[in-house]
Amino acid sequence: MSSYPTGATMATDIVAQLADSLAKTGVEDGELSYKGQGRKLDDVQSVEEIVKKIQDFQGLHALRLEGNTVGVEAAQAIAKALETKSEFKRCYWSDMFTGRLRSEIPPALNALGDAVMLAGARLTVIDLSDNAFGPDGVRGIENLLKSTACYSLQELRLNNCGMGIGGGKILAASLMQCHKKSSSDGTPLSLKVFIAGRNRLENDGATALAQAFQLMGSLEEVHMPQNGINHPGVTALATAMQHNAGLKILNLNDNTFTEKGAIAMAQALKHLRNIQVINFGDCLVRPAGAKAIAETVSEGLPILKELNLSYGEITEEAAVAVAQAVKDKDQLEKLDLNGNCLGEDGCKAVKDIMEGMNILGSLSDDEGEPEDDDDEEDDEEEEEEDDEDEEDVDEEEIEEEEEEEEEEEEESSGNKLSTPVSAARPPDVASFLSFPSPDKLLKLGAKRALLMEQQVDVTDATKTAEAFLKIASVYKEENSDVKNAVLETIDAVLRKAFTTPSFQGYNFVSSLLVLLGLIKSEDKVKPVLVVPGHLQALEHVVRQDYFPKESVAVLEAFMSRNNKALELCGNTRNILQSTLQRIRSES
Repeated sequence: MSSYPTGATMATDIVAQLADSLAKTGVEDGELSYKGQGRKLDDVQSVEEIVKKIQDFQGLHALRLEGNTVGVEAAQAIAKALETKSEFKRCYWSDMFTGRLRSEIPPALNALGDAVMLAGARLTVIDLSDNAFGPDGVRGIENLLKSTACYSLQELRLNNCGMGIGGGKILAASLMQCHKKSSSDGTPLSLKVFIAGRNRLENDGATALAQAFQLMGSLEEVHMPQNGINHPGVTALATAMQHNAGLKILNLNDNTFTEKGAIAMAQALKHLRNIQVINFGDCLVRPAGAKAIAETVSEGLPILKELNLSYGEITEEAAVAVAQAVKDKDQLEKLDLNGNCLGEDGCKAVKDIMEGMNILGSLSDDEGEPEDDDDEEDDEEEEEEDDEDEEDVDEEEIEEEEEEEEEEEEESSGNKLSTPVSAARPPDVASFLSFPSPDKLLKLGAKRALLMEQQVDVTDATKTAEAFLKIASVYKEENSDVKNAVLETIDAVLRKAFTTPSFQGYNFVSSLLVLLGLIKSEDKVKPVLVVPGHLQALEHVVRQDYFPKESVAVLEAFMSRNNKALELCGNTRNILQSTLQRIRSES
């Protein structure tokens, strides 16, 4: 596992980069950004400025409209300006239909897509995440996806769009048509990144997409968590993954594998020697599935870095098999077996195997040994009966249910996360810092801030930055209990740090920038995956009296630069930028 350098070493390494970066706060070459500005763009007048900027922008490669709300007339005006932009490549159009009627979205998307096609552009990125547009929204990009503009597409991001089974099928058919046409032209579609979590794709949607994945054979990252996929859909995806030999990341968290799906996926993994991250957490892989996966891991997967089999009803024998399988993987950085059914002896056995490796996550939520082995068989029988019942459900009922869920999703701005059931005993601070979760933080109780203060070594700037990011990672704006717990804990730790005479605030900021992936260090520190919570918590911190105002300019410079590390953060980055600018102007 990568070790973090001391604050002094890190500061020496990056001081030149900090000075250089302060002078470079402009946007990435070829990119025009209105990200997170909260504009209500209804008509031609409301987009006059944007249209003129597009028209005057020579060599436009990317347009960011995230975090605004775009109506049909405004979209058509923007589209008109895009019609001459043949070098256009990247559409960052997530979260841009808030408050719009469902009927407005397809014509808006059609207008933008038609313009891109008319321009003769060749796209590499389409991001329409967090738009909750349902199957109709997929129809709005259907023609674009089938066109020459998408022959070069490398990343397709459709997270949290409420596509449903119907949307999944339309999307799959469009991708297969694009691959067929592009192959005929000698430039086959080679999609590398596919993201479609929280879309209620279920078995039929996943199976349709699996056919497209198998046909392309070019995927490097697949993220499809929380889609209600059971073993038939999982098995179809497993078959498809075998044909994507370059796959590096496979995230199917919070779908229901059971043994059948897990065994099929284990067989598929044998063909994937480039796999680095496997996330089958909360997927009910069960003992037989875990053993099959363990066998695959022990036989191959030479560069595996992360394996998540948490909350899967795995028992001691299967968990031990997994631990034995990974113990010789020299590149493994994280193994998560929490929330299973190991029992006290099983937890000890796994810990003994992994001793000295520092990669095993907390086992504090272990459910204990199962009382009755027959329960598992009963569950499997019940699931098979459920599968048969599902086939008999009237299609109209499915459509009505989807529409109701989509309406609820439109009304709610927050993402509803599936939270695994935890054991009764509360986790300790070390457990939280190993594998943070909102539930663990709340269960630390009223003294959590004091406990965290005692645990974190605030004399070490780097360790303090690490702790800050772990606490901030569980921040939830929509959950006041979690939000308050995060901010209260962060304030306690950082106030103590910044008031400690030996603490070096500059090294803390430097460490933070490295860990966020905004600046490189010679020590080859592995950055964290930046989530909105990190920036939301940081926005709170910079407004506090304990935070040194001289560090604000440094943070502002790096937040102003376009960096892939911040792509998942949407509007939160812009809010942080505005706060930093305001503080700097006031000082």
